[in-house]
Amino acid sequence: MAHTAGRRDGVVERATKETKVRVRVDLDGTGRSTIATGVGFFDHMLEQLSRHSLIDMDVATEGDLHIDDHHTVEDTGIAIGQAIRQALGERRGIRRYASLDLAMDECLTRAAIDVSGRPFLVFRAEFSRAKIGSFDTELVREFFQALAQNAGLTLHVENLYGDNAHHVAETCFKAVARVLGQAIEIDPRQADLVPSTKGLLA
Repeated sequence: MAHTAGRRDGVVERATKETKVRVRVDLDGTGRSTIATGVGFFDHMLEQLSRHSLIDMDVATEGDLHIDDHHTVEDTGIAIGQAIRQALGERRGIRRYASLDLAMDECLTRAAIDVSGRPFLVFRAEFSRAKIGSFDTELVREFFQALAQNAGLTLHVENLYGDNAHHVAETCFKAVARVLGQAIEIDPRQADLVPSTKGLLA
């Protein structure tokens, strides 16, 4: 479904034998979200992604959780990425680049982004345990891989230090949220221009 003329929104519905996902995003929102994936910790992380990027986000996923959380997390990341890409359109006027260090208690995580249309992920984070509750910590990387690939983001995420696995994961999501929100902002000095000397981002 194409985004509404004059708005930066996107809707994606994706159905496979493993999952059924519906995502709606509004890039010019206030960080309001309605999230339901059936995976409690993942819902919490997606709420952080929405709140700190200021992207309004509605996500509903039904997945094969009787197997594990992998398909649910990955396919949700695919659909969110596709919805963001749809909402960006030609990426006219965006700031394109952003980076920051984000602190949470003992933990510090760095994120940098280029909303380039060219997907690439560098993810460097180690977790002190394999699970946070029932959530596999290795799925944090899987989500960002799916998001970057489908939204067309060059995304670098690095946890510099931190002991608590929950904090490491949460700083990754919050840091990505902040840089994504900054990079997709409209720069009033180039509101009608694609931020590239090539004239397009793809």
